[in-house]
Amino acid sequence: MFRDEKSSSSQVSLHCSDPPPGGDSSSTTTDSVSPVPNSYDSLEGGSYPGEHRTPKTSSTTLTKHLAQSVLTRSTLWLTFLSSQPQPQMHSAGSHTKLCSSVPPSVDEAKQAPPFGYGYPSMQPAYQQGPPPRTDSSPSHCGYNQTGMSQLSAALGGLSGVPELEVEALRPVNLLQERNLLPLRPLEAPEPHLSADLKKANCSPNTFRCTLTNIPQSQALLNKARLPLGLLLHPFRDLSQLPVITSNTIVRCRSCRAYINPFVSFLDQRRWKCNLCYRVNDVPDEFMYNPVTRSYGEPHKRPEVQNSTVEFIASSDYMLRPPQPAVYLFVLDVSHNAVEAGYLQVCCQTLLENLDRMPGDTRTRVGFVTFDSTIHFYNLHESLSQPQMLVVSDIDDVFIPTHDSLLVNLKESKELVRGLLTALPGMFFQTRETHSALGPALQAAYKLMSPTGGRVSLFQTQLPTLGHGLLQSREDPNQRSTTKHLGPATDFYKKLALDCSGQQIGVDLFLLSSQYSDLASLACVSKYSAGSIFYYPSFHHVRNPAQLDKFRKDLERYLTRKIGFEAVMRIRCTKGLSIHTFHGNFFVRSTDLLSLANVNPDSGFAVQMSIEESLADTSLACFQAALLYTSSKGKRRIRVHTLCLPVVSQLSDVYAGADVQAITCLLANMAIDRSISSSLSDARDALVNAVVDSLSAYKSTVSNLQQSGLIAPASLCLFPLYVLALLKQKALRTGTSTRLDERVFAMCEFKTQPLQQVMRMVHPNLYRVDAMSDQGALHLSDCVVPQPHLLHLTAEKLTREGAFLMDCGSVSPWRDLYSPSLYEHQTHIPELENPQSERLRAFLAWLQDSRTFSSTLHVVKDDASGKTSFFQYLVEDRSESAFSYYEFLLHVQQQISK
Repeated sequence: MFRDEKSSSSQVSLHCSDPPPGGDSSSTTTDSVSPVPNSYDSLEGGSYPGEHRTPKTSSTTLTKHLAQSVLTRSTLWLTFLSSQPQPQMHSAGSHTKLCSSVPPSVDEAKQAPPFGYGYPSMQPAYQQGPPPRTDSSPSHCGYNQTGMSQLSAALGGLSGVPELEVEALRPVNLLQERNLLPLRPLEAPEPHLSADLKKANCSPNTFRCTLTNIPQSQALLNKARLPLGLLLHPFRDLSQLPVITSNTIVRCRSCRAYINPFVSFLDQRRWKCNLCYRVNDVPDEFMYNPVTRSYGEPHKRPEVQNSTVEFIASSDYMLRPPQPAVYLFVLDVSHNAVEAGYLQVCCQTLLENLDRMPGDTRTRVGFVTFDSTIHFYNLHESLSQPQMLVVSDIDDVFIPTHDSLLVNLKESKELVRGLLTALPGMFFQTRETHSALGPALQAAYKLMSPTGGRVSLFQTQLPTLGHGLLQSREDPNQRSTTKHLGPATDFYKKLALDCSGQQIGVDLFLLSSQYSDLASLACVSKYSAGSIFYYPSFHHVRNPAQLDKFRKDLERYLTRKIGFEAVMRIRCTKGLSIHTFHGNFFVRSTDLLSLANVNPDSGFAVQMSIEESLADTSLACFQAALLYTSSKGKRRIRVHTLCLPVVSQLSDVYAGADVQAITCLLANMAIDRSISSSLSDARDALVNAVVDSLSAYKSTVSNLQQSGLIAPASLCLFPLYVLALLKQKALRTGTSTRLDERVFAMCEFKTQPLQQVMRMVHPNLYRVDAMSDQGALHLSDCVVPQPHLLHLTAEKLTREGAFLMDCGSVSPWRDLYSPSLYEHQTHIPELENPQSERLRAFLAWLQDSRTFSSTLHVVKDDASGKTSFFQYLVEDRSESAFSYYEFLLHVQQQISK
């Protein structure tokens, strides 16, 4: 997708770069780390016994990269600032694989005729011929409404182009149009499908494609110069989820896809797969509909009415009895940790949430603490108080006892409570400054291997003893060099792969005021499907905002849903191929992601290509299947299916571009490029992505006789989003960004769901001192005002106003309603006046839209914290980065070359 700046004639994909040190060299490493490396393949998605699948490999040689990950927490900035010039500011793993395509279909379906025929009683939702083109909706962009007839003529008089698509293709002169932001946060574009298919389609919050119109060939995709990929949030919290218990889970006998709303029923006894087109028999049990209690209507079954369903799996989907929920907490108790004060907060939050952690009567917990030695805790129910067992031989760690370190939570709850109450005081006067993190993790691995489960690791400094010890690499002059963005050792990656093989996920909480080499430590979570939390400058007294954030994050972490021993496979229509995954995982086999733990706050991204023409079909489908063990010990399969139209015209490809999904996928690709090549290469590639796509669009509408920088309405925000990406901590230039903070930002981009990534890339700015009820949301218990979005520029700020910035992790604000509101305040006072009530209702509504709690920062006009606020005004010029208008001129210059 990306090309090099130096050679505009050749196209270089991000995923084709050389792997960084310590990266994967071959997917065959799965055999050495998993006790059952290939069993899951036949378990979730392999062939039926006796059948043989011959994977088709891509013709392009692809290189594997480091996976990167993290869980982001949200931030709101609320501020009251003047419109004076802003201060000058300084401005940087996926796993690539060869995916097998769908195997050859049976003779009946070789030609793949149009969907849905020969079953007269079938509902319209399943008549999958070419959908009628009747949609219309207003554009998100604020350009003028002239030029429609001119555009239609340029498109060759395509009478079949619906109003929505013509609107999305309307040319926008970016150099002239200044107010392109929608009044409300941008919604996902709707695929052009029939009303019935739209209703049945998967929610864009779960499954989203960069192109809602799929090109019918790779050549057409190449002409558009846009990336094709998927953004997934497969385990997100859902208010409604159809759960199906059945003796028979109906799947295609060829590609093993699950039956879904987009299959075709040829008659009551046969259905055609929408991915590989094989004709399958309908099992007798499937003829009965448990919802309507009727017989003979298989197309009305819940599996065929809902694009997101969850099956209760039978023993056929188990390699062993489902594991219990097992939680091990590994706590840094060195002097640095005690001085930071996290231990008291951690133990207190654990005490308050012990009864809320997911699990059942089998739930087990354990605790390990470490400094220069490793401390285990015997919590056997027969004891009157916890017993500490110390292992000082960190070069050859052993488990002192195997039957009382991981205990049943219900049976030993009082001992657990006693330990959590005593722990902060046990190390209060410690002077031990060393950290044997590596040996502590080795001990955790040995302790958890028999069962699997979740390890929660809390660390406050660089590891200094034993295996995995690290040296400081923080050189202010080399903070953006590639070698410092990758790990210094492969110890943590190898340990993570061992953990993944035993179904152990490791989550990292790094609470440090000094450099801790997150680039190395993060590997233990990346490759074990864990999460990463980072709290720079954490101190329980000097940084109350971080303290409050840590407490709230930990509460969410302890109580959120969790899945154990999970695997995920993504299938797609024959002719499409997945070649690169982004997120936290380990690739167990050709296309199977191993997720020792899966949580509702992590997202994934995949890149795709078109290997065979899709000209014979009008629809393309994608299906993600997540097989996991619930905290209650039930084996479940969550299935999501997305359906999109296939198009043959380049104009239709542009009309269906999802600019936010494109931005998020390119961000993942750029992170990989910055590690495998260099930060400057990644930045050049992002700029080239804008240049190439707008240049390609210009060539298709050149007879419009327009000068300037022209973009289709669907991509009118693309240059702005890319400029915002270039100014993020992960990708900006200069040495002002601390290395750990840059690496953490990279991890966030790799694992966050799309909505959270977009809040980080392009924050939402609102004026909140004059909100009214006009256009407000009237919810059941309150009225929520909906202020308009403002462009991220100081021109939109006034000395008389108060402004709220929702930037994905923290927020600023100034004295507005009460003299009691002061600098660094983190809460808004509750006053009995309409303005205060509206603001608090709006803040509560924003918080409800995310899972992790946001932190509110108050910034006054004359405060030093104003610099932090201004760095998010991406449309303004900074010391080493273009303003938005300058960036547009640069893009126009590159197109004109």
